[in-house]
Amino acid sequence: MAEQTKGTSTDVLVLGGGPGGYVAAIRAAQLGLATVCVEMDKTLGGTCVNVGCIPSKALLSSSEHFEFMRSHAAEHGITTGNVTIDLATMHKRKDDVVGQNTKGIEFLFRKNKITWAKGRGTLKTGNVVDVASADGAVTSYTAKHVIIATGSVPIELPFLKFDETRVLSNAGALRIPEVPKHLVVIGGGVIGLELGSVWRRLGAKVTVVELAPTIMPGMDEDVTKECEKIFRKQGLQLRTGTRVTGATREGDIVRVEIDKDGTTETLEADYVLVSVGRRPSLTGVDAAALGLAVGPRGEIVVDDQMRTNLPGVFAIGDCIGGKLLAHKAEEEGVVAAETIAGKPVHMHYRSMPSVV
Repeated sequence: MAEQTKGTSTDVLVLGGGPGGYVAAIRAAQLGLATVCVEMDKTLGGTCVNVGCIPSKALLSSSEHFEFMRSHAAEHGITTGNVTIDLATMHKRKDDVVGQNTKGIEFLFRKNKITWAKGRGTLKTGNVVDVASADGAVTSYTAKHVIIATGSVPIELPFLKFDETRVLSNAGALRIPEVPKHLVVIGGGVIGLELGSVWRRLGAKVTVVELAPTIMPGMDEDVTKECEKIFRKQGLQLRTGTRVTGATREGDIVRVEIDKDGTTETLEADYVLVSVGRRPSLTGVDAAALGLAVGPRGEIVVDDQMRTNLPGVFAIGDCIGGKLLAHKAEEEGVVAAETIAGKPVHMHYRSMPSVV
């Protein structure tokens, strides 16, 4: 049986240390509230910092440098000879960039006297959270206010489960140890296109399969048309209006079956990135048992001050649905913290940037 220890009471406990969670914790501490942030991963920063926005932009930058040196340097009178890739060094740089960011967040926690409770948090009641550490010890925290910031997880296809070696989520696609011969990307949204463009610049054949009539469904038509031109010029093969109907794996080869208007085809790839969306993660939050209101997609229901239907419980970021953007989660974290501190604030979603 795990050892149970009584934790100290706190003003604010944040469940999750991603962009929404760590910003909420920092803002709460700046406003003079005793703050605890629970995070079970080894580093703070969540998906965005560790396996999302930050590492993808680091690889994107490296791939753009390679593409420039290989294809455009001569236009500037720069003679380079044979330009090659050291992928291990490229990955190390990416990891170093991530490390600088996570260490920066840890510094801000220390500066603002925020307690990082390392472990898996479980919301037991509206104001009690148990934190199980790696050694099995459980610490119980009582908080006047709880902010749920548990993020989201990638959606799997029932016939194509993630193994992160050949069938990849965004996390696995950032760690491919070689340039793929053929990368099939299932899903033509922002994540799939960004990572697809990275590996295309580095030399992979990339095929993007999207069910909708255009890539980036939901964006303005003039944007999607321009982006289609850019991606096709880069060499991405875009198969829009196409359904993935099945997949099989044999050794290092994944065969992806597709259908467009009744015409079927099988794509052979050495790597497949499944990027068909994300769903709210309520890890450590049993909504039914707590009586916490959730929406049709499992997202936590909140008002414009990030309050849930439970007294003293707030929720922010991907776990409340809407646009899954780090800067949105951060602003929601600020609103939650300032509401707790008694400030008259609320969220505005009318002007929210989204960058491709």
